[in-house]
Amino acid sequence: MTLALLLALFPIALLIALGAWLRQSGFLADSFWPQAERLGYYVLLPSLFVHGLATAQLSEVPVREMFVALVVSTVTVAMLLAGSRRLFQGTDAAFTSVFQGGVRFNNYVGVSAAAGLFGTSGIALAAVANAAIVPTVNILCVLIFARFGPGGRLPLKRVARQLATNPLILACAAGILLQGTGTGLPPGADAVLKALGQASLPLGLLCVGAALELKTARAWLKPIGMSSFTKFIIMPAVTLIACRLVGLQGDAAIAVLLFQSLPTASSSYIMARQMGGDAPLMAGIIAGQTLIAALALPVAVLTLSPWVTGNG
Repeated sequence: MTLALLLALFPIALLIALGAWLRQSGFLADSFWPQAERLGYYVLLPSLFVHGLATAQLSEVPVREMFVALVVSTVTVAMLLAGSRRLFQGTDAAFTSVFQGGVRFNNYVGVSAAAGLFGTSGIALAAVANAAIVPTVNILCVLIFARFGPGGRLPLKRVARQLATNPLILACAAGILLQGTGTGLPPGADAVLKALGQASLPLGLLCVGAALELKTARAWLKPIGMSSFTKFIIMPAVTLIACRLVGLQGDAAIAVLLFQSLPTASSSYIMARQMGGDAPLMAGIIAGQTLIAALALPVAVLTLSPWVTGNG
């Protein structure tokens, strides 16, 4: 299990490092990166979400129990984080990055690790996890930006408008609708959306690396620590409680714990950049959590798994 998790994390660290080198060496012009971020946010990431949710194979998976455990644990931790704003001494923009670091998850690591741990059934389990968490965290993050973003507290109408026009939320809604109605993707759209979605992962990680400002890394220690404590300790613990409350056990419960113990996603940086958050800090949190996850992720999964397999 540990080897599968480490193999899933390794290419992410390499892509972040490559992005940092590409920016620092001047191999790509500085004007390239904002356009790459915009492409990822409005085209590539939505394609990833629509394709993944619309084509998920959900037969023989305890969908309802997984959904409840994932959504309840995510919302609970989000509420705890939002309530801790007064304890965080940084700016509102920095807090949005800490929040994203505490609730978002890296799809690439999750799918790769689930496939490595459970084989073909792991893909189905990963699909359910994505279907539950992706829309949930995107709605929560939009709400946090509406409260702590550059415009300050927004009126209810503007919050509703942001939710209704956010490309990631719209993509999740479209994918779930296609899955729920059994419509599936139109002929020819499957390959196009899959290719675009696959491009979002490496491009997003390159952008994360390009945004790293190591000279100010020392100032990031507390935010990285707060988000990582939430992600690797509080979130798995709350998820374990949720699994036991709904009676979720076995491989499905382990998969739920796995996804709730993942480092935060590269899409966190894209959202921070597009919605006025602290993007450099967000890049630092992503890079920091990716490194921390090499130890924290196997420990969290191996420690908590016995409690959902009848051995704890």
